[in-house]
Amino acid sequence: MRLNAMDWTAYLLTIIGGINWGLVGVFEYNLVDEIFGEASGLSRIIYTLVGLSAIYLLFTAMKMSKNYRDDH
Repeated sequence: MRLNAMDWTAYLLTIIGGINWGLVGVFEYNLVDEIFGEASGLSRIIYTLVGLSAIYLLFTAMKMSKNYRDDH
């Protein structure tokens, strides 16, 4: 399976979100809020995009799983 631009964007945003949550959990440091401002409009947009990316990847994984099962 070849990744398109949407796939790469979703992976990148989900990785950024995961790293940020790791920083919050281990160091109580929120990098997104530090860069864009706590509860700022831009921070909310970033969080929304990360969440949408995770949902997109969930559906992509389910689709890949179905294709794999159908092929075997």
